[in-house]
Amino acid sequence: MALESTEQTQEELILGFLSESGEDYTSGEALSGKLGLSRTAVWKRVEALRTKGYRIEAVPARGYRLVEVPDRLTALEVAPLLETHDLGRTVHHHAVLGSTNEVAFRLAQDGAEHGEVVVAEQQTSGKGRRGRAWVSPPGLNLYFSAILRPELPPQRAPELTLVAAVALAETLRECGVDAAIKWPNDVHIDGRKVAGILTELSAEPERVHFVIVGVGVNLNCQDEHFPEELRGVATSLSLARGEKVHRARFAASLWTRLEEWLDLYLETGFDAVRARWKELSSTLGQDVLVRTDRSELRGLAEDIDPSGALLVRTEGGQLERVLAGDVEQLRPRQSPRPRQTPRRAAPSE
Repeated sequence: MALESTEQTQEELILGFLSESGEDYTSGEALSGKLGLSRTAVWKRVEALRTKGYRIEAVPARGYRLVEVPDRLTALEVAPLLETHDLGRTVHHHAVLGSTNEVAFRLAQDGAEHGEVVVAEQQTSGKGRRGRAWVSPPGLNLYFSAILRPELPPQRAPELTLVAAVALAETLRECGVDAAIKWPNDVHIDGRKVAGILTELSAEPERVHFVIVGVGVNLNCQDEHFPEELRGVATSLSLARGEKVHRARFAASLWTRLEEWLDLYLETGFDAVRARWKELSSTLGQDVLVRTDRSELRGLAEDIDPSGALLVRTEGGQLERVLAGDVEQLRPRQSPRPRQTPRRAAPSE
């Protein structure tokens, strides 16, 4: 296992160096020096990458150039693009899983560290809120669960859902779409759902053992990939942008942004997250119908409180605090347009 891990790390480093070089060639001698390997060992690692689907061009006296990367979400594809210190530095990749959240939960129980991520190319039993299924066709989208071990009391764990929503909406906006957050954990583009978040935790009364943040983002699926009942209410980043999305680049951007917000949240508290969430919200300022297991509530979504609960002003003037439920936005009201996030390079092909 140690040998396999070392070889994978060497392959990740080679891909990182070649990616940094772009269209330029990197000499075998330079790779050998950077990795502390012989030229023959470098060549063997390049050949191993080729067998995994990487197109690497080799020209005598010039070196190697990365021409094409397979559309997968293993550490080999994502690691060279990451700018994180923990999140995504260990990736448990699976071609098919029932649910990434279930696997991540078991790994966390067995001692997996903060920042480890479970990724699946396809889920057969993807989970959404309130026991709903999440449609997860193979090889098109991003399905992952991150293991977090924050120093938090259990009552604050729900705030992490809003942290993830802010990071997700901002990453989508960097790709040039007008993403907005629908309370509590959905992200929409033009009123159609593009992503969802499911947070689960293990805790004692006084402290959190770990939190699993599961995220599903529709990246490259088309209308025909959705069940009939979801067409018209669901979308993908590709549909919104009109071009294919580079999944590994999007995953790396999202994990980097998520870690930035997590670090800020754990250092300074929920205030900055709350303020940004409100800027990105499509729910606040709208008339809503909130359905819970026991009742329905109709009114104006005025705010979220310091713990992330939705505050709804009913028709009778009462201010109700909603901790959980399904929110239907009944009709749009005029509200300030959320501030746009400065765009980085969009993760397209």
